[in-house]
Amino acid sequence: MKHFALPLLVAIVVLHQACFHARQVEAGDGFVRARGIHFLLNGSPYYANGFNAYWLMYMASDPSQRHEVSAAFREASSHGLTVARTWAFSDGGYRPLQYSPGSYNEQMFQGLDFVIAEARRYGIKLILSLVNDYENFGGKKQYVNWARSRGQYLTSDDDFFRNAVVKGFYKNHVKTILYRYNGFTGVHYKDDPTIMAWELMNEPRCTSDASGRTIQAWIMEMASFVKSIDRNHLLEVGLEGFYGQSTPQRKGLNPGFDIGTDFIANNRIPGIDFATIHSYPDQWVSSSNNQYQLSFLSSWLNSHIQDAQYVLRKPLLLTEFGKSWKDPGFSTYQRDQLFNMVYYKVYASAKRGGAAAGSLFWQLLTEGMDSFRDGYEVVLSQSPSTANVIAYQSHKLYQIRKIFARMRNVDRWNRARSAHNRGTPNGN
Repeated sequence: MKHFALPLLVAIVVLHQACFHARQVEAGDGFVRARGIHFLLNGSPYYANGFNAYWLMYMASDPSQRHEVSAAFREASSHGLTVARTWAFSDGGYRPLQYSPGSYNEQMFQGLDFVIAEARRYGIKLILSLVNDYENFGGKKQYVNWARSRGQYLTSDDDFFRNAVVKGFYKNHVKTILYRYNGFTGVHYKDDPTIMAWELMNEPRCTSDASGRTIQAWIMEMASFVKSIDRNHLLEVGLEGFYGQSTPQRKGLNPGFDIGTDFIANNRIPGIDFATIHSYPDQWVSSSNNQYQLSFLSSWLNSHIQDAQYVLRKPLLLTEFGKSWKDPGFSTYQRDQLFNMVYYKVYASAKRGGAAAGSLFWQLLTEGMDSFRDGYEVVLSQSPSTANVIAYQSHKLYQIRKIFARMRNVDRWNRARSAHNRGTPNGN
């Protein structure tokens, strides 16, 4: 057990202080909470070893394909994975969830209902993203086009963040999702602890306003709107983690992108409960060799973990990372190296009681889903070495939770004993 020795005991003391102040009313309700730089579940620290599977609702909307969803959750669960991130949107186009503003395809919605029910069955929490920045599955472009068709004069897809009509469409979608009644579970989404968090948007970008003011105002408005309906769930923005105008000294860490987001300012907004980052060194610094890409990743993770801990004072999740087999010179060993680095950084922070609360690789597929392969996919049954790396991280994070739970039980027993002794004459 040397892996979990002294540094872990230091973390336990830190976490012990943070967690015992969780209100008892929240202790057993199954919702993941944020307290300072930690996630808590039922009063114990919670760490997310997880995966992305954007396709879950799409597949589940066809009852003959639902077995793929069940298989993914079953395989994930058997490797200790506890969180899945997926889309709660599909706007316009082929097999949409929302085929026009405020009009929904019930069959697709039942697919999402099934996803939530199956996640609960396999003990997996969900992060549900509410819209895409990109055109895939509609995104902000579709929202802007809907507004144009209703007479709005819009010159840029970035008007998604500025135009009152478009913002009204988005708010209506948020409301529709949050108030949705799940026929499989009998629970409204906003009341379902299977959902860990809402994500405002997948990778928001506003290149037309590099100052960051446009996206900052949009996040403030939408975070407030979500929280006005649902205070049970955590909320995050969907950021990739690029630094902005509020920390010019950090902008040198960015891979040359200036897209109108600001990791510090955006995550400081009230209502945003935890910070997220993504990392794709093979895309972001693609002209460099594997060693440089790993070095970039190391710096990226270190700076964001540090800033989440000491500046934001909020938990941090790495909600997307991966390495594509389409890259020149790819080997499974290189992918495992990258996974190992991410997992080491997360675990090293967690065992110190730090802000890194987990990571979600992109993306999990099951066998037979070849049309969904994008280069980054992991099919656990076909990737034994990567599957082992993933399962080992799950085990290590579980150890932290288990040791803490043991200490919490000892603490409860001591308090009960002292209360009993106080109530007994002469302490006998």
